[in-house]
Amino acid sequence: MKTLLSVAVALGLSVSVCARAGSLVDLKIIDRDSGAVLTPHYSEGKYYVAGIPGHRYGVQLRNRIGARVLAVMSVDGVNVVSGATASPDQDGYVLDPYQFTEIDGWRKSMNEVADFNFTSLSRSYAAKTGRPDNVGVIGVAVFREKPPVVRERADKITQPGYAEPLRERAQTPASEPAPAARDSAMAGAAKSEVDTRSANSAMAKPTESLGTGHGQREESVISYTHFERESSTPNEIDSVWYDSYSNLVSRGIIEVPHREPTPFPNSFVPDPAG
Repeated sequence: MKTLLSVAVALGLSVSVCARAGSLVDLKIIDRDSGAVLTPHYSEGKYYVAGIPGHRYGVQLRNRIGARVLAVMSVDGVNVVSGATASPDQDGYVLDPYQFTEIDGWRKSMNEVADFNFTSLSRSYAAKTGRPDNVGVIGVAVFREKPPVVRERADKITQPGYAEPLRERAQTPASEPAPAARDSAMAGAAKSEVDTRSANSAMAKPTESLGTGHGQREESVISYTHFERESSTPNEIDSVWYDSYSNLVSRGIIEVPHREPTPFPNSFVPDPAG
């Protein structure tokens, strides 16, 4: 099988919490507009993050092992490379040993993606293409690579950078690049929950669920490589669910501590605002 190979450079590891830490791949959701890592909330066997409507986001993946893996990624039940209804046997992204990369959008070509952004369910890409049933979840099916067979003559397809002809593209599973990962964005991780809460502090009645829109195009260059799966069944599937902060609170997934008023909060009488 041929796949696309991410061209992002492996970077230093981040100490911020993962939305989903698997045995093969760690997964984080990044708010690209605030630079914050979205804090995961665990409830009934699932991990949830709170997105801010209108904000762009990225999915950061880190290969945890010393061998290549294939990550087949879906957003709202849609394959992010091909746009097909997602299945683990489809195209995905190849990560080199210990590689850290970020996937920021729907693959439009070998050179571009359309940004992921948080929007209402009805305006999501999945809903607009007639597939609203699985809106609100991000998943990655991870495959180990089959060890190469040693032969007298090295097979060219074992060379990681080999560019396969485009005419053979239909048979491949794909894999994505990530624009260079933003370690500087990690510096804003500590304020991630604060930003999300302040944006939704009103905690109004539950609103329409969040989905992922088809945003502006940006450069994201990838190339083909070859990858043979060790098994037809994923070695692991990592999933993260998402919605707005107010909706997660109303569903009891995020618990907000009750604050009792105090009779003496200040020593003197301040002037009223305005």
